[in-house]
Amino acid sequence: MATSAIGPGFITQTTVFTQQLLTSFGFVILISILLDIAAQLNVWRIIAVTEMRAQDLANTLLPGMGYLLAVLIVAGGLVFNIGNVAGAGLGMNVVYPFDSDLKHPVIGAGISAAIALFIFWFREAGVAMDWFARILGFVMIGLTLYVAFSSHPPVAEAVYRSFVPVTTNTTAILTLVGGTVGGYISFAGAHRLLDAGIKGKEQLPQVTRSSVSAILIASTMRILLFLAALGVVSSGAVLNKDNPAGSVFQIAAGNVGYRIFGIVLWSAAITSVVGSAYTSVSFLRTLHPVFEKYQRLITSLFILFSMGIFTFLQQGAVQILVIAGALNGLILPLSLALLLTAVLKKKLIGDYKHPVWLSVAGWIVVVIMGIMGGKAIAALLF
Repeated sequence: MATSAIGPGFITQTTVFTQQLLTSFGFVILISILLDIAAQLNVWRIIAVTEMRAQDLANTLLPGMGYLLAVLIVAGGLVFNIGNVAGAGLGMNVVYPFDSDLKHPVIGAGISAAIALFIFWFREAGVAMDWFARILGFVMIGLTLYVAFSSHPPVAEAVYRSFVPVTTNTTAILTLVGGTVGGYISFAGAHRLLDAGIKGKEQLPQVTRSSVSAILIASTMRILLFLAALGVVSSGAVLNKDNPAGSVFQIAAGNVGYRIFGIVLWSAAITSVVGSAYTSVSFLRTLHPVFEKYQRLITSLFILFSMGIFTFLQQGAVQILVIAGALNGLILPLSLALLLTAVLKKKLIGDYKHPVWLSVAGWIVVVIMGIMGGKAIAALLF
């Protein structure tokens, strides 16, 4: 789940918002972490205790709602995956320049898609996917930590402004929460737990620990990226608007830093390709037997379709990720509201009692994200 959250959009958005808000972006990160934990704790615990995927819960609660949720999740996951494939191509092209067109690295994206397909068709696909994400997660955090140290950020000021901001930005909060637990991302972990047999009331302590740990891992990467970018912009350096994150790494650590950026971007993108495809198809598996029977084939087609659209699409990956981020931010209040309603039904949860404080925290996230999402849509339309 953590490496699904840390994608190309995650890296770019963190850099852009740091450039806009400077040390006050720490406050946005802090608020988003609290909202992320409240949302994900509810999602993972409810899915684990009911032992049902989100779409099945939704259909049981309100017939047809599960199909709507699945369509929204798959649509958001597909749009995000096009951006993930593009990001993987860009990252690979920084390390190994296969493509002459730097803005449209089709060869690098194709190689990355082939690696993702190999993981899914490996005999122990689930184990391979878990280890692949885990190793690359450590690689991303370790390399970004090096760049954060190299940029010499004003850490004391950043900590202070995380609690006493000069300015804030609700769109930034919406984007960060939507990009961390919105859309398919939170379910990437919850559905993986079901497939791994980690479910039921007796497993709730592990589910809770895993839920919070995943958010903290993703947030650690967010904070390191924030500090790296903050150190660069605080020194007066001007970031390349076409590749702000890449210029942060390059300015902080020279050509070595730029190569590190390529590795980090590729790692973030390829793990998100895997997570997006796996989770999106998991929303289809119980809706019709054909999806369960041919899940690996359908997952592979999902990746190939994403690759195909990127190959022929003229629009840049950044625009695609912005659209997907907005969609995922809107899906979260709907999916979380459905789960919080489902946990009130005894026929679904038996004698399990969901903590009142957790339900309250979940509904607060629903309201806040609903209002922010409504404002964002209104701003786009009007």
